[in-house]
Amino acid sequence: MTTGRPDDGRHDAGLEAIDPAALTYDDRGLLPVIAQDETSGAVLMLAYANREAVEKTIATQLAHFWSRSRKELWLKGATSGNTLEVVEMRTDCDQDALLLRVRPAGPACHRGTRSCFEPNPAQLELGWLWQILEQRQEAADESSYTARLLAAGLPRVAQKVGEEAVETVIAALSSTSDDGQAVVEEGADLLYHLLVLLLATGVEPARLGEELQRRHREARSDQDGAA
Repeated sequence: MTTGRPDDGRHDAGLEAIDPAALTYDDRGLLPVIAQDETSGAVLMLAYANREAVEKTIATQLAHFWSRSRKELWLKGATSGNTLEVVEMRTDCDQDALLLRVRPAGPACHRGTRSCFEPNPAQLELGWLWQILEQRQEAADESSYTARLLAAGLPRVAQKVGEEAVETVIAALSSTSDDGQAVVEEGADLLYHLLVLLLATGVEPARLGEELQRRHREARSDQDGAA
């Protein structure tokens, strides 16, 4: 059973909430800007912007930066076409750095990789999906599968996790010539329903990560002790 990815729609850019004049620039008139993939949460690149670049970004909803080497304003992707559509802009607590949540039109790095920080250790990024599930829980929209599933109660959610786990196992045992596509589809369903189960039980996904890290540290400690 494949539910498909929830449709989160387009976020309100809200860029007008940022006042370029109120930001704190360094002695060169610059501040660091981090571009983050709005869908996956992956950090794509770090660049710098002056006030004009910030104003251009707000006006066009496309990321503009200041080139420290060429000493000029530049539109990300002006040559390559790999622009960054800005859907949200945030400042840090000191107003001296910016976070751009973006929708990349292609690889963000000039070397052709998705991120300038490849290889990316976060191979499976589900923070975006968790945010959508939280929104669905609050909205209680009858047109939303997630909302209906949560409204059905914890036993139904738990049942779905069990069903999807069985279907994933069947796909793994019967997958021979589809390059694992069946496992991908059923595994995606399983992960989705597991996240819904976590939401229904009030357990943050980060706690699973912390538990796995704790076990990893203990295993390493045991290995070091045995050596």
